[in-house]
Amino acid sequence: QVHLVESGGGLVQAGGSLRLSCAASGSTFSWNSMGWFRQPPGKEREFVAAITWSSGDTDYADSVKGRFTISRDNAKNTMYLQMNNLKPEDTAVYGCAASIAVLTTISPAYDYWGQGIQVTVSS
Repeated sequence: QVHLVESGGGLVQAGGSLRLSCAASGSTFSWNSMGWFRQPPGKEREFVAAITWSSGDTDYADSVKGRFTISRDNAKNTMYLQMNNLKPEDTAVYGCAASIAVLTTISPAYDYWGQGIQVTVSS
């Protein structure tokens, strides 16, 4: 019922910025929150940030607090992740997800997933 497509990834030098977008299609009643996860090379998938769709309440992983900002545009059914002061350790495949639950950091709680997009931060 929900299809998610990420965009905005790419290559950036350390200290630079990128903005990821996640466009959702389907009923807006099909999800209550959305989030970003990432999988660095050779590592397990990890939580990055989440947002409750109606209220805008947010949650962030400690590793990105103060650097990343999650937001959403209700009219466009699009979620964003503004990534500032990027570090090489931010290099990963980033994926967006949607959940019936609200503001969860647990990947099994998410019901819909995008295809993933590469973010590479050079030293």
